Amino acid sequence: MQEKNRLTSPEISNIWTHYIRETLSLCVNKYMLYTIKDPEIHSLFQLAIQRSLEHIETLKKLFQKEKFPVPNGFTEKEDVNLEAPPLFTDVLCLKSLYMMSTHGHNEMSLAFTNSIRQDIVDFYYQCNLDAMEIYKKAKDLLISKQLYHQPPTYITPNKVEMIKQYTYVTDVFGKKRPMNIIESGHTYFNLNKAMIAKAMILSFSQVSKNPNVRALLEKSVQTTNNHITSLSSLLTKENIHLPKSVETEVTNSTVSPFSERLMLLQTGFIYGVAVTYYNAALISSMRADISVINEKAALTSLWMFNRIGKEMIDNQWLEQPPQADDRKRLDY
Repeated sequence: MQEKNRLTSPEISNIWTHYIRETLSLCVNKYMLYTIKDPEIHSLFQLAIQRSLEHIETLKKLFQKEKFPVPNGFTEKEDVNLEAPPLFTDVLCLKSLYMMSTHGHNEMSLAFTNSIRQDIVDFYYQCNLDAMEIYKKAKDLLISKQLYHQPPTYITPNKVEMIKQYTYVTDVFGKKRPMNIIESGHTYFNLNKAMIAKAMILSFSQVSKNPNVRALLEKSVQTTNNHITSLSSLLTKENIHLPKSVETEVTNSTVSPFSERLMLLQTGFIYGVAVTYYNAALISSMRADISVINEKAALTSLWMFNRIGKEMIDNQWLEQPPQADDRKRLDY
């Protein structure tokens, strides 16, 4: 009976990765809470922190129940300086929470769908509700404070039309057809995310004291700039408005609130998720030039993700996930 109740590899992977990600988010959100002045944003961050603490406590109990070592993750003692001066404005804090809750919900949904054991299924069911709650409240706040920039709107069509020619997809060098709603939606969404991500990575590069880490973060800013330029060009050519950039929401502080390890892994998470979103845009695009732009963005994001991983390993900052038994080395 006990064998039947053992965790599957996806379940172990989910709770292990979740613990790392959740402890990182907790450190970032605790620091932001200390700097936020706006009472509504402050209240939302208190809620986000409470949900993280609840998730971490449940994850610890799961590890203990399964006799798995609890990952080190990130801690307030080693990875965050709560007394550092503000590095982000309240606006960037809110937009960061909005972006990260979007990522979190997607991760929780995947964990929910590939879990089998009832306690894990129930946990991720609740995690999804929590992530949706934080996301909705963050978006509602952005809207109420006139900080949410509405994606493009289109005139409602008056009839159904079929694609009549293959040039709808392949005409790269001739006069290109207008972007359809799927293409413009993905482009605007990814551009908005890239702008928020750039501001976060820019702030990390500003306070990093490790030369190798700083150089890698500066390369990350350059890479994200390239993505922003490509995506902006697509929308501009269609006379579609762009989301507002947020680099000016980074203060001029040079005192780091976070460990080099935290900043690098957070940047890695951002690029890892970006690969998923650019690939989603790639397979949804029916205009060849848009597909190429998304493919390139996905590949360069993957390259940055791998480069960050190498730097993490070189510094021994990356925890090793649980391993399968190497049966070729077992003693019989």
